[in-house]
Amino acid sequence: MSSIAQEESRKTSDCVKWGQKRRMEQGVVFGRDMLGYDVQGGQMFINEEGAKIVRLIFEKFVNERKGSHTIARELREAGYKTITGNAIWTNTVIYKTLKNEKYCGDLVQKKTYTPDYLSHDKKYNNGEDEFIIIKDHHEPIVSREMFDAANKILEESALLQEGKAKHSNRYPFSGKIKCGVCGATFGARYTTRKDGSKYKAWRCLEGAKYGKAHIDKAGNQVGCSSKSIRNEDALHIMYLVSGTLEMEKKSIIKNMVTAIESIVSNDMESTNTDKLREKIKVIEDKKSRLVELYMSEDIDRDEFTAARIKCDNEIGELNELISSTEKQDTIIKQQNELILDITTAVNEIVDGMTFEEDFYRNLLERMVVNDKDHIDVYLNLLPHKWSYVVAQAAKPKITENTAKIEKDTEVEHFCTRYRYRRTRAFRNSRCNCASAY
Repeated sequence: MSSIAQEESRKTSDCVKWGQKRRMEQGVVFGRDMLGYDVQGGQMFINEEGAKIVRLIFEKFVNERKGSHTIARELREAGYKTITGNAIWTNTVIYKTLKNEKYCGDLVQKKTYTPDYLSHDKKYNNGEDEFIIIKDHHEPIVSREMFDAANKILEESALLQEGKAKHSNRYPFSGKIKCGVCGATFGARYTTRKDGSKYKAWRCLEGAKYGKAHIDKAGNQVGCSSKSIRNEDALHIMYLVSGTLEMEKKSIIKNMVTAIESIVSNDMESTNTDKLREKIKVIEDKKSRLVELYMSEDIDRDEFTAARIKCDNEIGELNELISSTEKQDTIIKQQNELILDITTAVNEIVDGMTFEEDFYRNLLERMVVNDKDHIDVYLNLLPHKWSYVVAQAAKPKITENTAKIEKDTEVEHFCTRYRYRRTRAFRNSRCNCASAY
């Protein structure tokens, strides 16, 4: 009955898809209201209030050559609202508006599709399904020339960005450092010191975009006054966190290796090829005796032929078994070598010998920077919270005799710039070069 019901669901899904496709080909619009258009009864009607904003976006981008961030800020400051009624505009909304072909009168449907009729999960259509495209379907808001000019600028900008590494691939903390003040994500920025050298720091994107927290001209609360955190500070905090993890190392290593072995192993058993070769030799001797029996006329030609074919088949099967056994032995050897390498790597990770950026990326769930006095760390699959304080190392009073060691002091006492506590146990961190805070 379950199979019958599932087949009925598949047939119903196919019928619905077929019907929707036919209606799309007839120009019926499947979608919701958007900025500048109201969708009613499968048709698109211009909404002048929204259309005014759309024309303004294209005008600023094409003729005034303003960037998406600048346009978003100017729309926000002018008090314009998005289609959802939000007063905060983003560069993503601007880009989607500029790339939407509906604003020049064209209609492209089937941009998403449902591959599984049981789960009903939608996916972006990257060519898996046929698009339904109708030119000059409805009244445009901007001219085709304006739309083409905007997209030409976007394409040129995209070409300039080709080959550049994505932000999330460059930095282990991308998307994982959160602002405890406004909730935004921190982004990486390079800052120049007074001596001209540069260092990487993480700063709240809301503060980087709008500056310190303030009320803009339209009355919106924008910006953020949270403090930045240096990349080496974040890495050192993760080093301290990983060092405080209380692990039953032998149990962890055993469980991890056992799980890996169950995946890697194919449950193969080695076979003794020497015994198989001995069987082949016995059959070869039997074939020789068959010739003698045939020559002495103890057996006729048909009996000789049948017996010889049987021997040849047995020898062929044994040779194939020997060949497959040798390949199997090679696979087993490779598996054992792989498991040995994995076991060594697991031991190193658990013992804390390979705490690299990739390790921290997988270990960290999020780091919340409330201010420099309160930095909270949450790890994947662990219920604890680690809280840190970033403090400046005390420098000696600079005199003629001590000025020389000022820079060295800051480097040597880097590890004393932190104190932390766990929510379940309060304790101070210690190092070899100075007493704990």
